[in-house]
Amino acid sequence: MTTVLVTGGAGYIGSHVVQQLVARGDRVVVVDNLSTGFREAVRGAELIVGNVGDMPLMTRVIAENDVDAVMHFAAHTVVPDSVADPLRYYGNNTCNTRNLLAACADAGVDKFIFSSTAAVYGLTDEGSADEDTPTRPINPYGTSKLMSETMLRDHCATGAMRHVILRYFNVAGCDPLGRIGHSTPQATLLVKVVCEHAVGKRASISIFGTDYDTPDGTGIRDFIHVEDLANAHLRSLDHLRNNGASLTLNCGYGHGYSVRQVIEAVQRLGGRPLNVLELPRRPGDLPMLIARSERLKQVLGWQPRYDDLDIIVGTALAWEHRLLDLAEPIASVA
Repeated sequence: MTTVLVTGGAGYIGSHVVQQLVARGDRVVVVDNLSTGFREAVRGAELIVGNVGDMPLMTRVIAENDVDAVMHFAAHTVVPDSVADPLRYYGNNTCNTRNLLAACADAGVDKFIFSSTAAVYGLTDEGSADEDTPTRPINPYGTSKLMSETMLRDHCATGAMRHVILRYFNVAGCDPLGRIGHSTPQATLLVKVVCEHAVGKRASISIFGTDYDTPDGTGIRDFIHVEDLANAHLRSLDHLRNNGASLTLNCGYGHGYSVRQVIEAVQRLGGRPLNVLELPRRPGDLPMLIARSERLKQVLGWQPRYDDLDIIVGTALAWEHRLLDLAEPIASVA
């Protein structure tokens, strides 16, 4: 039986994908250095603790496990950190991806699914993006991912491999059954941050910019539930295993919610008032960014199951309450 190698599979998104793969009967091996992931988040799969940039390790893991496909999540993902320390991001995100691709090439792995980001688009003229929108990243994080996309496409152009690049918009929510979730320390994702405040982990939350040209003056983003995003990865794997062509696909719902709407939903579902600070805009923040993701639906037959703000927030809040009862968190962002 062939194996799916999942890098960063002990992290937030990766662990949800691993859980869905295992549930349907795939054999999975995870490589994660546990710098931000958690051992307990890997359920039903072998975990190998190591760095995906370690070519001898990756070559050995691929050979010993009969790996036929790789899902690559392992990366640094915090935009302000990438601005403060760009070389760290290019080293971990871009150089390590290059080494992983080289290990795949040496072993003959011909299917690769890459965790990319809407940050590759940067500032868009219309506040939305499809896969043909020009890529103009405005921070090292987005650039590091775009460079990795370019390397992947160039390698696949030799005929050695086919790929699916998935460009995530704003991932949120947790496993509806509460088995795993989003537990990264010092989280920066909006839904996670607001839910942490709602359960008392943060003294306040901040809105950065209330004067955007949007209905309520705050920024609007396309939030996608992590379970729907995980399903897109499984469909991408099936596409490649059925000899499908290489693809680049946006992952979002095609509509957005404002910062105020998210805060209001958390306050309503959490049942307690929130301490909200209104601060000036941050440099580089966008008024609006929405996915145009018709290609994902048309080509892969993907249909969302959790396209509802209350569901997204409800599962995130439930996880925060669960974490309060745990001695230590069990999942985080890869």
